Amino acid sequence: MRTIDELLGELPSFDVLSAAHRVTIAGCATNQVFAPGAAILRDGAPADAFHVIREGTVAIETTVPGRGPVTVETLGDGDVLGWSWLVPPYRNAFGARSLETTHAISLDGACLRGKCDRDPALGYDLLKLLAAVFADRLHDARLRLLDLYGAPADG
Repeated sequence: MRTIDELLGELPSFDVLSAAHRVTIAGCATNQVFAPGAAILRDGAPADAFHVIREGTVAIETTVPGRGPVTVETLGDGDVLGWSWLVPPYRNAFGARSLETTHAISLDGACLRGKCDRDPALGYDLLKLLAAVFADRLHDARLRLLDLYGAPADG
């Protein structure tokens, strides 16, 4: 059976971390399985973890008044879920729900913040990993806005 740091080492998004840093953050991690329809994150709830999807599909949702939850993005194998544990006030900016049985590595946010405070190099490397996630999500949001509002007419 593989250890959590070995599992993290198999994920492309964790290439930015050294083997030693993967071992360090693995100390904050657990393997979890979410049943179909399970709430993984709740919008506005305390953000105490982030997750790496090993297998499965997760919908990132926001609640629209009068419509209820609306999926804004769908994540799958290898994707990182959740960043709100990193910045005060440590509240989830979105909800997330498993669409099928989902296997994930869940990392405790308070544990990670403590390790990053003690090892700034770890904190910087983890921030680089998350900055890549931010950039990808922003790019995806821009593409969805183009779909929603259409490209300007040639004129």
